[in-house]
Amino acid sequence: MWSQNYNPFDNQTLSTLAAALPVVTLLVLIASNHVKAHLAAIIALVLANCVAVFAFSMPFDMTWRASVLGAVSGFFPIGWIVLNVIFLYRLTVEKGNFEVMQRVIGNVTADRRLQLLLIAFSFGAFFEGASGFGTPVAVTAAILIGLGFSPLAASGLSLIANTAPVAYGALGTPIAGLAGAMGDPRLADALGAMVGRQLPFFSLIVPFWVVWAFAGWRGMMAVWPAILITGVSFAIPQFVISNFLNPWIVDIGASLISMACLILFLKVWQPKELWLSAKLRTRDISADTMPVPQSAGAAATPQAQMPQPTTAQAWGAFVPWIIVCAFLLLWGTSWFKSQVNPWATLSYAVTGLQDMIIRMPPVVAQPTKEAASSTTFAFTWLSYTGSGMLIAAIISGFLMGFGPIRLIVEYVKTIRVCAYSLITISAMFAIGTLTRLSGIDATLGLAFAGAGVLYPFFGTLLGWLGVALTGSDTASNALFGNLQKITSSQLGLSPILMGAANSSGGVMGKMIDAQSIVVASTATNWVGHEGSILRFVFVHSITLACLVGGLVMLQAYVLQWMIVPLPVFP
Repeated sequence: MWSQNYNPFDNQTLSTLAAALPVVTLLVLIASNHVKAHLAAIIALVLANCVAVFAFSMPFDMTWRASVLGAVSGFFPIGWIVLNVIFLYRLTVEKGNFEVMQRVIGNVTADRRLQLLLIAFSFGAFFEGASGFGTPVAVTAAILIGLGFSPLAASGLSLIANTAPVAYGALGTPIAGLAGAMGDPRLADALGAMVGRQLPFFSLIVPFWVVWAFAGWRGMMAVWPAILITGVSFAIPQFVISNFLNPWIVDIGASLISMACLILFLKVWQPKELWLSAKLRTRDISADTMPVPQSAGAAATPQAQMPQPTTAQAWGAFVPWIIVCAFLLLWGTSWFKSQVNPWATLSYAVTGLQDMIIRMPPVVAQPTKEAASSTTFAFTWLSYTGSGMLIAAIISGFLMGFGPIRLIVEYVKTIRVCAYSLITISAMFAIGTLTRLSGIDATLGLAFAGAGVLYPFFGTLLGWLGVALTGSDTASNALFGNLQKITSSQLGLSPILMGAANSSGGVMGKMIDAQSIVVASTATNWVGHEGSILRFVFVHSITLACLVGGLVMLQAYVLQWMIVPLPVFP
């Protein structure tokens, strides 16, 4: 048995600096643009093992097992999703379906700002709600790059747009995980409702923010009616569904309503001047650093000179994505998982980790064994979102006229394209799993917990840090949910408020976590430029996280009527 130690040097400052070393090294190496992302991840993983062994006294036999568990857990499900999304995208490009879809979207609007609203925000929110875990960024970034957006615009803006919906992603998985981490799954409705009193403000802000980051202030104000329609039609359903129905279908309902409202509005309104530039308003030479995508040729051709697709061609272009939506909706339901997981799961409890790690106060109320699920690899091979994506891609491939041999050839090509990215994703998750099981993450979290009266602000940033480290709002909630509960109770704050703040603040860390950045670079075929993406999104991430922290401070001390009461269960 081994007990976690959150202050190995008997000095909180030194212990915190040691805990921060792996993640700081990772971010510095990536941001430098001088070290490839997969090499940076491997270096940071080696360093994390050294810190865990020599600073936090975790036995090496445990650290390497935790690293392997994390690497495998990184490929399944995240790497598996990315691989199969890119596979489908390449099939649609190969057959010309993507170019047809591009023209159809151009018929809705040729304005790049409005395309961002429709695809990066509304359509991305649908995929976040249906599957989460990297899918929305992979899909929307691939679509935007296919429409001719520059790689930095397609990747960076997809990341910024994928924030407000994250807390309810994968049919509410982060909320369910948060309730479990706080000790009672029945808290899910209250926590979901509280998040629904925080994030709708940012569902209004983020569409404006995305367009401003792309086109500047004047470019944003020229389309403010469409942005307002997009934000309001998402924010209001987000609040209503989370507070009066349940936290499971929030993103699905809000995104469909938002897409419908924006498309209907664009039938009666268009900006006076179209914004046709596909580059960021600032100096953006990212398009010069990669070959022009095959599907981007249409983007350079005036819409009027292109033959308009027939109704059959238009439906044919969207059929692969409609199939994907249908499969992901089914794959995301608890009913489907309950039907297939009993017979389509291979579970492996990692020897040497299972029942061998003790979590200690103040992270938990009393010494507690690490949950068995945290040290078990459950290979749910059929219910993985990526498996649904692969089946949808194969069906779509047959419908597009690909034969079995051709599909296999294209899949092998996709593996070659994604190889380094998959290595990076696995290494990132290895770091996240190791730092969680060794207590390194908790040491960083406790540094935030000492903020006293400012804890509502810094507790929100704790959620941001958790997602930046682990790459998942669900993982951040599982990691810090109980700490939020204990600390808020000690400070006389609402556990429901601070639990929700962990998730709401976490969504703003999604755009800077290394896994998401690698997903975006892979989807846009801009591998090797992860540092450029990180530098672009970092200021947006920390600024939005601070705004969430400011809102939570107001709710804690001024707007207390907004706080959902702590439920009392029999």
